Amino acid sequence: MPLPFLTADRVFEAADDVPLPHEDRDRWRRPYRPGPWRVVVAALALLLASFVLFAAVVIAATAQLGSAALVFGLALLVIATALRLLRVGVWVSARGLRHVGFLTTRTAPWEQVVSVRTVQQPVRWLGLPRTVQGQALLLERRGREAGDLPPLMTTHNADFLGRAEAFDRAADAVEAWAEDYGPR
Repeated sequence: MPLPFLTADRVFEAADDVPLPHEDRDRWRRPYRPGPWRVVVAALALLLASFVLFAAVVIAATAQLGSAALVFGLALLVIATALRLLRVGVWVSARGLRHVGFLTTRTAPWEQVVSVRTVQQPVRWLGLPRTVQGQALLLERRGREAGDLPPLMTTHNADFLGRAEAFDRAADAVEAWAEDYGPR
């Protein structure tokens, strides 16, 4: 008995150019995966938060509730920090390009984007003051100087350290979004 839904040799009925039902171009999305450095640090922070939460429960059972509330607040702060760390990066949608930093978020509508390009330049290693030679994805906005904004992403940030091919794919994806939605 043939099972056509399990075989790879049948013809797919849908047209190839139809977008998938879950592909909403107006939704903010990161065109790359977060890097292993960023994920490991966030995972370790969440692990630390679990121990701090356990300590808050123990303190609440044995000591004053004020102390437990303080430790619980510290755990919530660590969790919020880990989640914000995972959110850092470049996000795109049909409305524009968003650069999310740890403390700041800058959004540029596509009408203001002049160009998004990859350049070879000294870049900061993991955001520290030390610089190394690498590549950076730069955003050029209408009405701003080219060197006014920090790079969107570099080959040596927490997402792409040691993953040059992942940086190339991500930079190409962001450049393609800029080409599709940028001003003509």
